[in-house]
Amino acid sequence: MNYLLALDQGTSSSRSIVFDGQGRIVAMAQREFRQIYPQPGWVEHDPRELWDTQLATAKEALAKAKLTAKDISSIGITNQRETTVVWNRRTGEPIYNAIVWQDRRAEPTCAAMRDQGLEPLFRERTGLIIDAYFSGTKLKWILDHVPGARDAARRGDLAFGTVDTWLMWHLTGGRLHATDVSNASRTLLLNVHTNTWDDELLRLLDVPREMLPQVLPSSHVFGHTEAGLLGASLPIGGVAGDQQSALFGQACFRAGLAKNTYGTGCFMLMHTGQDFQQSANGLITTSAAQSTTTPEFALEGSVFIGGAVVQWLRDGLQAIKGSGEVQQLAESVPDSGGVMFVPAFTGMGAPYWKADARGAIVGLTRGSTVAHIARAALESIAFQSAALLTAMSRDAVAAGGAPVSELRVDGGACVNDLLMQFQADLLGIPVVRPKVIETTALGAAYLAGLSSGVYNNLDELAAQWQVERRFHPVMPRVRAEELMQRWEHAVRQATLE
Repeated sequence: MNYLLALDQGTSSSRSIVFDGQGRIVAMAQREFRQIYPQPGWVEHDPRELWDTQLATAKEALAKAKLTAKDISSIGITNQRETTVVWNRRTGEPIYNAIVWQDRRAEPTCAAMRDQGLEPLFRERTGLIIDAYFSGTKLKWILDHVPGARDAARRGDLAFGTVDTWLMWHLTGGRLHATDVSNASRTLLLNVHTNTWDDELLRLLDVPREMLPQVLPSSHVFGHTEAGLLGASLPIGGVAGDQQSALFGQACFRAGLAKNTYGTGCFMLMHTGQDFQQSANGLITTSAAQSTTTPEFALEGSVFIGGAVVQWLRDGLQAIKGSGEVQQLAESVPDSGGVMFVPAFTGMGAPYWKADARGAIVGLTRGSTVAHIARAALESIAFQSAALLTAMSRDAVAAGGAPVSELRVDGGACVNDLLMQFQADLLGIPVVRPKVIETTALGAAYLAGLSSGVYNNLDELAAQWQVERRFHPVMPRVRAEELMQRWEHAVRQATLE
């Protein structure tokens, strides 16, 4: 039996999952870590905690599976993207906390660059818009604000990486400073047409090339772990940013296939093959996970607050004691009673891109209860995702393709049947939930399995993908369109338009 170990370093927790060769989960371990909020709009993690919790869960998952490292064919890594770490090459110590993808502190830099008319250049080279979401502007902030950082970077003393790079550095005892193309494509520094760092973009963001990792395909033997960490030296055979990894794990290998991951945020990707499509509808173009050196692309829309709205109901509003209670509370009322919840706690992502938007609950009456607010919070996840799919289908049609005909779903919140049915109703197409919903980790395992010979090709992986349930739309289209119009009105109120 071939086993694969996936390290899934997410925004709120680190997880490790052992898969067998058929893509079935053998064992899983998970640990949460601190969220650090120094001031409004700022979000940080302690990089040491990311590494410590990830290593601990890897050991725990192996123990739960009753396996040793010698039973593992390869390790795959998937990670929260855009989160930015800078460390000293000699000591391995970070010079500042990791700045998380949700963090908005770099927005003044982005606004200045947009005012200079630089966005078309960045869009053409990287597929991205200029936004504080992406790593390059976070990296610039660290270099500008940590005393001595820029000089140290120019001397070659500092290393930059997204979380995958930080983990690989520690897994290999500091021997490996590398990333994969899907993570590199989220930095605003990579030319996605050539998969190389772009000197002009580096100059515009004032980032020394000396601190950048090597860029490799997503399915590739990156290096080998230190034997003392897990009990044997293991190949690191696959790396991908979490959303591209989920696209891969959902077997969306060809143009037109789309998936939505319901995690802390929501992330919808549609594969476009080798076609670099630029969106006219507020989406970005990103590199897909790649098993060869040939560039492949996807259109992507990002919702900053998805499942995190349930955490807010628990921790902020204290309406529920545990996240699992939200469906029961929401189902205690037949609908949201006219309440609309726009969870723009850190601005709004695609297709709106409103950095200054803030959360809003509208449509309240004396009859509104906490159950209506909970239902509106849950429905906000579906509304935001429906806006993304509408934009994606418009882009697909404009490029000569067909609208998205079904949506494959994964991530923690996709187990919520109420949410998935409402999502299908809003979209008017089937929502398809696979048997294995941990597709982010599964994608990393598949990438590792390809490079280590566990799998021969993509067709073999596509044959493993199995449906657990299809949610078919039942709501009349007129009603769905009316709800979407009310949602868009609520968004305009949250963005003060």
